[in-house]
Amino acid sequence: MTDLEAALRGAVRGEVAFDVTSRALTTMDASNYRRVPLGVVAPRDADDVAAVLAVCREHAVPVVARGGGTSIAGQATGTGVVLDFTRHMNRLVSLDPGARTAVVQPGLVLDRLQEAAAPHGLRFGPDPSTHSRCTLGGMIGNNSCGSHSVAWGTTADSVDELTVLTARGRSLRLGPGWAGAPPGLRELVDGELARLRTGFPDLPRRISGYALDALLPERGADVARSFCGSEGTLGVLTEAVVRLVEAPRSRALAVLGYADEAGAAEAAAGLLPLGPLTVEGMAVDLVPSTRGLPRGGAWLFVETGGDTEAEARARAEAVVRAADVVDALVVADPAGQRALWRVREDASGTATRMPGGAEAWPGWEDCAVPPARLGAYLRDFRGLLAAHGLRGTPYGHFGDGCIHVRIDFDLLTAAGVARFRRFSEELADVVVAHGGSLSGEHGDGQARAELLPRMYGEETVALFERAKAVWDPDDLLNPGMLVRPEPLDANLRFSVLPRGPVDVAFGYPADGGDFSAAVRRCVGVAKCRTTSAAGSSVMCPSFRATGEEEHSTRGRARLLHEMLAGELVTDGWRSTEVRDALDLCLSCKGCRSDCPVEVDMATYKAEFLHHHYAGRRRPAAHYALGWLPVWLRWASRARLAPVVNALSAVGPLAAVAKRLGGIAGERHVPRLAGETFSRWWRGRPAPTGGGDLVVLWPDTFTEHLSPSVGRAAVRVLEAAGLRVALPPTLAGGALADGRTRAATALLTARRGRVCCGLTYVSTGQLDRARAVLRRTLDLMAPVLETPAPVVVLEPSCAAALRTDLPELLHDDPRAARLAARVVTFAEVLERHAPDWTPPALDVPAVGQTHCHQHAVLGDAADRRLREAAGLTGELSGGCCGLAGNFGFEAGHYEVSVACAEDQLLPAVREAPEGSVVLADGYSCRTQLEQLAGARARHLAEALAEGLEGS
Repeated sequence: MTDLEAALRGAVRGEVAFDVTSRALTTMDASNYRRVPLGVVAPRDADDVAAVLAVCREHAVPVVARGGGTSIAGQATGTGVVLDFTRHMNRLVSLDPGARTAVVQPGLVLDRLQEAAAPHGLRFGPDPSTHSRCTLGGMIGNNSCGSHSVAWGTTADSVDELTVLTARGRSLRLGPGWAGAPPGLRELVDGELARLRTGFPDLPRRISGYALDALLPERGADVARSFCGSEGTLGVLTEAVVRLVEAPRSRALAVLGYADEAGAAEAAAGLLPLGPLTVEGMAVDLVPSTRGLPRGGAWLFVETGGDTEAEARARAEAVVRAADVVDALVVADPAGQRALWRVREDASGTATRMPGGAEAWPGWEDCAVPPARLGAYLRDFRGLLAAHGLRGTPYGHFGDGCIHVRIDFDLLTAAGVARFRRFSEELADVVVAHGGSLSGEHGDGQARAELLPRMYGEETVALFERAKAVWDPDDLLNPGMLVRPEPLDANLRFSVLPRGPVDVAFGYPADGGDFSAAVRRCVGVAKCRTTSAAGSSVMCPSFRATGEEEHSTRGRARLLHEMLAGELVTDGWRSTEVRDALDLCLSCKGCRSDCPVEVDMATYKAEFLHHHYAGRRRPAAHYALGWLPVWLRWASRARLAPVVNALSAVGPLAAVAKRLGGIAGERHVPRLAGETFSRWWRGRPAPTGGGDLVVLWPDTFTEHLSPSVGRAAVRVLEAAGLRVALPPTLAGGALADGRTRAATALLTARRGRVCCGLTYVSTGQLDRARAVLRRTLDLMAPVLETPAPVVVLEPSCAAALRTDLPELLHDDPRAARLAARVVTFAEVLERHAPDWTPPALDVPAVGQTHCHQHAVLGDAADRRLREAAGLTGELSGGCCGLAGNFGFEAGHYEVSVACAEDQLLPAVREAPEGSVVLADGYSCRTQLEQLAGARARHLAEALAEGLEGS
């Protein structure tokens, strides 16, 4: 233990962490920069903060305050001690609806404040797109804004008082009228009044530099306002009194379509006199799909408010009439508005990938110019991009003249980094020429502080240095930010990654086969750190269960980054730190769809486990659960199902078996079916019918554990007029029309049964998975010679065939052909029996959309089928928590239950009487049975029961 660590442990009641994992998790924020801290402290209160400052001052170690870690300019990283306020100092201390104020701690997430204020008709005005995970302390440190700043201003406009600790441990309560000013600050300002009155651009989004002009006497000498945007360099915030605004009772959204970005930009300022709540802009090159948007090549999202829906809509329609648009859309429905806003909020992540898949990075994320100059600025900006051979997709707060953009800088080579510097310097000059600010929302950090002399001049920047010295004479707080900055091209987080290819098993087609590029996908916007899964979203169930950064998608990606870097995590694929962080990853694949940059942690986990255990003994659960298809086939062939079921019902025997197999003692061993699905298939009467041929995939779970699902699916598919066949095997069931045994199929079929390899993939046994999948492709050769779709009833198996198969066997063209054939139960009915009418069930439905279906397959066809059958209500999002082998493994039970309690179990408990519980996944049905005593049905079972009752 170092002297610093020992001193901190002796002085602080909160957690002190100098371990590799804690440090690795805080090396980066959402910027291009990386710094390795000495340690991380989670203070419990202001006394702890003061103790940390005293110890670090004695050891001459810098201190960096950190909230949600979503800063985009690098100011939430540092080489000393990082203060993590999200663990303990995260409370809403009080809320006074009458005064419209709230007292908050710095680690409070913005959405928690909004939730508390909403019942009183109030809200905090600023709302960055990271509102579900950014903290009030970080917002004050960066003077954050958000989409509603045209109505409610920046964070500085919403601050009444701030309680801060100076680097030398003095507690100050900052406010107007010089309240809380440290000694020397007033004298500094009085000597520079002329400079403060003339040296600061007058625009709504001037965030760059210190807001020393807020200390002018005519502006109330507001020390709290001046402190906002200081990026943790002047003092450490411990509490804040913030102002709330009255939230409109109703809102409407006018989406205005323009021919191009310039047209939208030039129109934005003209809409401000109408008093909109937002004027947000984005162009077509940022939108994955224009479905639901009006015609055009660019759009303004203009939100209006009112006491009634009619009033809000009328104001939105007035905006449409005043705007010269190609097309327009007014949406008053809250759900419709949320769907449209989600497109805008995800832009910060979506913009990190160019349309062709190339990476794009921040660095010039939020320059701002006077709104009337925005159109001209964007033309110059686009011209500069072209001159440097760069591409970017501007979007953002058009009404405030603030533009966000990610640019495809090459930050991996010396030449690319040099161009990054040249472009940055030239763009700074363009911004200044238009009367703008280098930062309009996210702060300067390391990304822009070096260029502040171009905006303010050397003398004003020298004044900033003098102000910093007044507050922090020892330069203890976040050194290298704002004043005496480090170069904008130093500490780039990509510089530590390997330059050569990393030997991996998966193909990573979206990343050019480069595992480093796959890991680089995580830019740190931290959508995975949300504490509630909104709507149907899934990501990230393990973080919601534990609240620990290392169990978030971002945290795991950071550890993989450090593993590749080899500086902090030094044992590569053998790393126990990475292994432990991935251990609670459910492989739900939620991040593959919910993460704006489609980080695929389930694949990365499988890759890591493959290498981590190469040539070594694996955990017992990998053998017991990973090889489940083998064990179940053996039991079936030996007709041992009754024996296994009887033995598993004997408590002591079951306990021993679970202990040996690495299975959680709290779990019940599922019963094996007395008759497998394929055995039932072989003994059924020959079907009739002449519709389209479909091949029904007999997955392991349907075959051995829930054959009722397979039988129900056959019943429904045949009722819809389809001919059903099973994949060929030498034992029978050859591909044909389901009535005959085609000789050619028998001759070409090989011994064995098809398998998607899911259990081997999820446990990282990728060599075995590849062997199983190659055998499957051999067996499926006759199917691939026909146009028949392959219907997969188990969503996790369908997802494995759609994604894992072609990514693991990227060298076998048959893999992509089979993946393209895979359809879900609802999809095959919609595509191949479009005129079939399902039975009218007319009951409420509850349950959960399978996480793999949400992430990989999509559930639009399922929604339409449920609606056609009269199954009303929405299925919940999230993950059931069992997640295949995860919930059965020893040590995972509590997290598994917590995930189920997030959405699924409450939805089932609160279901109306007579509801049908739907769960297409075997894991989901098992979780419901074991935790809630509820019998859930596959959609095929519900429809089959309807057919029998009709």
